[in-house]
Amino acid sequence: MNIIDQVKQTLIEEIKHSILTSELADSESLPEIKVEIPKDTKNGDYSTNIAMVLTKIAKKNPREIAQAIVDNLNTAKANVEKVDIAGPGFINFYLDNHYLTAVIPEAINKGDKFGYAESSKDQSILLEYVSANPTGDLHIGHARNAAVGDTLANILTAAGYQVTREYYINDAGNQITNLARSIEARYFEALGDSSVTMPEDGYHGKDIINIANDLAAKQPELKDLAEEERIKTFRQLGVNYEMEKLRKDLSDFNTHFDNWFSETSLYEKGEIKAVLNKMTELGYTYEQDDATWLRTTDFKDDKDRVLIKNDGNYTYFLPDIAYHFDKIERGNDTLINLFGADHHGYINRLKASMETFGVDSERLEIQIMQMVRLLQNGEEVKMSKRTGNAITLREIMDEVGVDAARYFLTMRSPDTHFDFDMELAKQESQDNPVYYAQYAHARICSILKQAEERDITPSADVDFSPITNDKAIELMKKLAEFEPTIQNAAEQRAPHRITNYIQDLAAHFHKFYNAEKVLTEDIEKTKALIALVEAVKITLHNALALVGVNAPESM
Repeated sequence: MNIIDQVKQTLIEEIKHSILTSELADSESLPEIKVEIPKDTKNGDYSTNIAMVLTKIAKKNPREIAQAIVDNLNTAKANVEKVDIAGPGFINFYLDNHYLTAVIPEAINKGDKFGYAESSKDQSILLEYVSANPTGDLHIGHARNAAVGDTLANILTAAGYQVTREYYINDAGNQITNLARSIEARYFEALGDSSVTMPEDGYHGKDIINIANDLAAKQPELKDLAEEERIKTFRQLGVNYEMEKLRKDLSDFNTHFDNWFSETSLYEKGEIKAVLNKMTELGYTYEQDDATWLRTTDFKDDKDRVLIKNDGNYTYFLPDIAYHFDKIERGNDTLINLFGADHHGYINRLKASMETFGVDSERLEIQIMQMVRLLQNGEEVKMSKRTGNAITLREIMDEVGVDAARYFLTMRSPDTHFDFDMELAKQESQDNPVYYAQYAHARICSILKQAEERDITPSADVDFSPITNDKAIELMKKLAEFEPTIQNAAEQRAPHRITNYIQDLAAHFHKFYNAEKVLTEDIEKTKALIALVEAVKITLHNALALVGVNAPESM
């Protein structure tokens, strides 16, 4: 339990003890004691309405009850400096904030593990994100998915969950056939043969031309292969080329995966037939119009879904079901998928499909990633992946840098639309959120360097009583919120809460810096403040690391 939760729990226990001592209620009739943070900080650190709740039990008016609670409260044990009774009987508690100094040695001692869960939760999570088709470059939508997915994986890990990061390679569908036929058309074109035409749904990007030209120069003999064998070859070569490029872009974007799962492997290992047989055994498939259907309407889907078309080919839905069956078979407790905005209609059918092979659909969580609008010089930048004019992830990284791109793409809740202002992301000013946060870290490093020149190094073993400034108190409160913020962000699957926290922490530090001179002639006070500054540095570093952003020592 973190420091703030400990203090809150102690206060509740002492209020309970006071009520029992005052004989306002006995242990059996005592209602739940709720302690809240007042909206107005002038009304204390915590407030409770327990006096009003107790009126029927104690058979007294609430102000009389509140006074009895206050009179019998052990303020020392409760870390309370002052108490007052307001309105009809609200009790406001003003804490002795010296308890907060315990967060400083905790941060210094734990270092890069400060804020992180000390014990593992007995829950394994498979997080699937990005999973873009290997048919072209990653664009801004993929970039948001990558930044949010990787940050969420970091947060879940820090919160104590066992996390596996996975990329699903769609290398077995019609899009890959179109990729292969597009390469084939460009390949023959490069050889001066125009008899092979581009498919109707072909890919026209520069990648296809580059692959084809390279193959024409190095392997002209491919033209002599039988068509089926040639397409199979172009499929594999095209996927390999695109995946190598995607892996490089994602790695440079500080986004990493534990598994790269191939759709083709589901066919090779017979998993599609296995899950189809299982759903059939459970009675959820039927034949109609020469096609095989799945009864997803039994589980809140709006209509049943075709698994095998009347021509004998699988729909794209069946391998997706097999993939999620495989995820469960691997022993994962919870599955989290980050899907693009165009997949909203896919949620119910996929969750329903899990029920048809005997798995609780609540184990699958789907987060829809809303669209990102890219702005440059105040104008929206339009993108079109298939025409080759898309603004790619690589171009965004080159334009604004990895740190700014990741930070901006994680700043808002994923289920909201977001305007990415590339000009703001490049600004070196406090208006730029990532610059503001990184500058706080660099400023801290400068202070610590000056302290080192005076032979003062941060220590967890100093007297913290000289820390009395209000801004320093607020800063320590913010440090103490780091662990619960991580836990909350993990439980709510809300990475943007970490960037919100970073902004708040940086703001509190800058206010503290402007209000309190750190390096003074008072050596004991200086040592205490240097330790506080070191604790802020550690916390900022750890928080930025969760977002995959660097914490520079100078700027």
